[in-house]
Formats: sequence, structure tokens, C-alpha cells
Amino acid sequence: MSNNSNNNKRKQNPKVKFNFYWIYGLIAASLFLLYFIDSDFSSYKKDVSWTEFQNIAQKGGISHITVFSNKLTAEGTLTDSAARKTFPAIKETAPSKTVGNAPNNTGSVLPKAVVSTDIPSTDKFEEAVAAWNESGAFKGDVKYEKSSDFSNFFWGFGPILLLVLFYILMMRRMGGGGPSGGVFGVGKSKAKLFDKNNDQKVTFVDVAGLAEAKTEVAEIVDFLKNPKRYTELGGKIPKGALLVGPPGTGKTLLAKAVAGEADVPFFSMSGSDFVEMFVGVGASRVRDLFQQAKEKAPCIVFIDEIDAVGRARGRNANMGGNDERENTLNQLLTEMDGFGSNSGVIILAATNRADILDKALMRAGRFDRQIYVDLPELGDRKEIFNVHLRNVKIDGSVDIDLLARQTPGFSGADIANVCNEAALIAARHGKKAVQRQDFMDAVDRIVGGLEKRSKITTVEERRSIAYHEAGHATVSWHLQYAHPLIKVTIVPRGKALGAAWYLPEERQIEPKQAILDEICSLMAGRVAEELYLGFIDTGALNDLERATKMAYAMVTFYGMSDRLPNVSYYDSNDSYGFTKPYSETRAKVIDEEVQRIINEQYERAKQILVEHTEGHNQLAELLLQREVIYTEDAERIFGPRQWTSRTEEILKASEEAPKEPSTPADSPQDGTANPE
Repeated sequence: MSNNSNNNKRKQNPKVKFNFYWIYGLIAASLFLLYFIDSDFSSYKKDVSWTEFQNIAQKGGISHITVFSNKLTAEGTLTDSAARKTFPAIKETAPSKTVGNAPNNTGSVLPKAVVSTDIPSTDKFEEAVAAWNESGAFKGDVKYEKSSDFSNFFWGFGPILLLVLFYILMMRRMGGGGPSGGVFGVGKSKAKLFDKNNDQKVTFVDVAGLAEAKTEVAEIVDFLKNPKRYTELGGKIPKGALLVGPPGTGKTLLAKAVAGEADVPFFSMSGSDFVEMFVGVGASRVRDLFQQAKEKAPCIVFIDEIDAVGRARGRNANMGGNDERENTLNQLLTEMDGFGSNSGVIILAATNRADILDKALMRAGRFDRQIYVDLPELGDRKEIFNVHLRNVKIDGSVDIDLLARQTPGFSGADIANVCNEAALIAARHGKKAVQRQDFMDAVDRIVGGLEKRSKITTVEERRSIAYHEAGHATVSWHLQYAHPLIKVTIVPRGKALGAAWYLPEERQIEPKQAILDEICSLMAGRVAEELYLGFIDTGALNDLERATKMAYAMVTFYGMSDRLPNVSYYDSNDSYGFTKPYSETRAKVIDEEVQRIINEQYERAKQILVEHTEGHNQLAELLLQREVIYTEDAERIFGPRQWTSRTEEILKASEEAPKEPSTPADSPQDGTANPE
């Protein structure tokens, strides 16, 4: 109860935090007050010419005069009668026998009326006053003063003050509002701290898939929870671990789960937060980050996208370099060596560009471990779908196994996008639950782009597209290593006028025949145009591009050419630059081999289509009628496919396995032995 009462008191009496912008407001208010400090808001004032000022004085309309010698200006206080003539807004309230601001005979007071003018010089002004005295028009006093108007000071020093204020404001913005605020916070760390007081805590339960990566990082959790178990045997706790993998695979989420499982403070910071335009700021932030980490030990420091600051030094020296980034990296290397291995501070970092990191950063003693977070396999994708479908209303038609099979190469972020897109599509059609077709449309939308039924195509174009896509489907159906067909459509989608969806095989190693079968199926669209339409068109551009790249990879990378066997010109370090690692004679041989491979697969595709002409034509005509065909249609025309896909074997094995609660360590994996 006491804790609740204290919390209620804190909510009722919130502390007002000091804001540095209050000072700016006070300065502005002071300037405003100083500008009007000498002004009388109840008076009337008018600037007149020297001639008009003389006319008013000669007619006895001025009671007394104040001369500002430093500005060569004079202010004359008007009598009541002159004030009424000069300022029509002044209404007579009672007969007046007095002048200026004195009480009249009824006790009322008229507003003060003043006319101001620029005098030629002090001598000429005194001569004019003497003339007015002799004529009896002016009997009042003349006072000589120096002007205290703030405008001179404002216009003289105002721009300097504005520049100072602008400089302070920019320094605060670039400094990021560190603990000290303003310019003093520029060198402070921008790391966000997540500890046990935060409501949002991520654990391994929230991370689907990544069984091997979880096993690696689980040891880090054990290091932080039970350090004596390792130190008693003379072991040293690793200083850091580097999470490497493609974007969207869950590296950041996995790092947060480590901190959540270990129940220790978690400092999160991006590598770009260290980089600043000011010299020494990045190094200062590194020092401040590690100082905070030592105070909070045991803890985890997570640096996301570390390649922003950890890029290899000395690269592209001729193109200019960023010395500030290198200084920041040097400080980071020093700090990682500066604390003990058993101090309880573990550094986690994530990047998808590990090849460009500095070697000094990757050595043992800094990042002792590299954990590769790869794209999810079939079993992992099923787990990820289950996680993201927790809050999505689905009906019985949704098959998670099929969704996992249809999303090869998808990262965890891509799968989350599929689930969200399917929910949006279902809501757009007014459905009460998300159905299977909504997920199919979401995958098509993400992979192929937006469907464009409004795009106008002629009858000849539709026929060409149908025969082209039917050629792909026919040839791939009769090849062992070609991807199994899922759906073929001639509805324009994205930049494509037609598309075929296949179920790619998730192989770790590609045999030579698999690449040749893929090239053959790619050439089938152009072959079908030539055989059944009598002409070829530009619709095969993407197919030809992919086939040519695959043929060049076979010859130059994989050493699969008959004339150039066991030779690879692939360079993982990309050190070739703008030069070719082979002679012009060898380049000619490479081109000839590529052309030979493509020609052979072209003739092979032609032979398959000739053998199955009737089935191809049936498939093409069905496409023209329905615009979309599925696996069932191809199976009805050609019969069951001879070869079972590897993905189907994995899925079948997982279905036959005993249905037990799965853990990250025994989640369904690839299921087949490594060919090596």
C-alpha cells in the first residue's frame, strides 16, 4: 500500500523539469520590456516635420519642450487645444483652461499629446526658441537630455545576440541533448538504457526460429548469470559477439532477448550515433558509453549497424577519408581492450556487411565470437508465422505449412509484412477473418507487385503472354531439378505482363544439372513463342538476363565448363577492381562456352515442348480463358509430376514426426544430410 500511495503522490505532484528554452523566453521578454520601458502607453505621439513643429510653436500650441542632443530630436508637449486639432481621436470631456497633462477645472485629465521632430542643429533650435519667446508664443521650459532609447542598442548588438542564440540552439541539436544538455552534451553517449524497470522485455519466447543462434547466445546469458562456473576453472568470459546476417533476420531482436533472459541492463546504440561532424566527438561518446557500462556491470552493450564506424581503415585512401570515423574506431578498439575479460560487460554488435569490417575489430579478444543469423529455413518460417499470427484472426482455410513453403528466402521481417498485408487485404474486402486467399494475395503483392488489371493489352499480346508462360510451366513440369509450379497468371502485376510462381528448392549445394535445368526452363518462354506463334518478342528480356548470368557463373565462378574445368575467377575480397583476371583469349573462350550452354538448353527446351505440344496448347488456352491456373490444372493435363521436390520431402517428414511441443533446440529443420 505504501508503494501505491507513493506512486499516486508522484502522479499528483509531478516534478517540473527545467527546460533550457525557458532562458530563451526570458531573454525575449526582457528585450520586449526594455524596448517599451520608456514608453507611455496612455499618450499620443506623432512625428512631424521641422516646419510643422515651428508652426505649432508659433501658434502657442506647445507647453514645454525636451531636446535629445545626442539624437538631434525634439519632443514638444501640446496644449489641450493643439492636441485636439492634431489628434482627432481625443474627445473633449470638459472645458479646459490648463495645458498639457494638468487637471482641468472639472478635475478631469486629458491624455498626454506629443509631437516629435528632427532639428537642424542645437544652435538653430535655440535661435528659434528665442524668437518664440520674444513673440510670446512659447513661455514654457526647454530641457536638454540624452536619449535612453533601447533601439540604438538593439540594432547595434541585436544581430550579435541572435548569432549567439542561433549557435547555442544548433549546438544543442547536434549534441543530441546529452545529460548536461546544450553544447556540454555533445560528447555524451546517445545509448538507450533498457533495464528491469522497463515494461517491454524481450525473451527467447518472442524470437521464433534461429535455433542455432539461440544456442550460441544462450551461453552468453549463462556467462552473465553464473560467471563463477567459468572463472573457477580458469576460463575467461568472452568480451564480445558479432551477429552477422542479412537484413530483417532478427539480429537486433536476438540481442534484446539476450538482455531480457539475463535480466541485466542493456545499452542499445547505433553505429551512426558515434559519427559526428565535430572532431573528437565520436571518441568521446565511446568513452562515455563504456564508462556507463562499467558502472552498470554486469550489463550488455549492443551496437547496431557497427559497419558505420567499424569499416576497415585505409581503404580508398586516394578517394579521401574520414579521419573522425577512424579516430572513433581507434577509441572503440582501445576501450574493448581496456576493461577486464571478467568485468561483466559484454559487447554485442550486429551488421550485414561483415566483409568490410576492420580486421583489428574482428580478432580474438575483442569480438571473440561470430554468430551467423541466416535467413530462416522451412521449419523456422513455420515458427515465425505462428508468432506473427498470434494477434491475427484467421479461419480454418489458412495452412501455415503451405505459407512456409511459399515464402522461401523470406526473412522474419518479410513474413511479418506478409501477415500484416494479408490482414489489410481481408479488412479491405470486409471479411471477419483472414483467409487463405488473402495470404496468397499478400505473397503475390510482395513478390510480384500490385496487380494492374487496368493495363490495356491487345488480343495478340495476351496470346503471346499466355503461350510464353505456358512454355515455362510445361518445361519445368518435366525437368527433375526445376522448381515445382504453383500458379501461372497473365494478369499484369508490377512491371511484368505475366508471371509464374514456383516453389524454389532450398538446396545448400546446387548440382550442375540443377543449374542447367533452371536455364532450360527460363529459355522455354522464348522457345514457345518461336514454335507456336512464329515470331519472338521482347517479353523474354528478364528470362534471357537471368539465364545469361547463370551461364557466366557456371563458367567463371563454379568451374563447370567442359573447356575451362576447375577454374574460378570469383574473388571474395573484390580485389580485381576494374581489371579482368584473365586474358582476352580466355575471355573469348568464356563467351563461346556461355553461348554453347545457352544454345544447348534452348534446343533441349524446344525438344520437350515438341514432345508435349498438345498439353502446352491446352495450358495456354486455359490461361487465356481463366487468366490464372494452378498446380491442379497442370497435373490434370500432364499427369502427376515424376519427381518429388526436396521441400515436399522435408514437409512430409515433419508431418510424420511425433507431434510434441517443440523447443528452439529441436525445431523442425532441413531434415536431410549434408551432401558433403
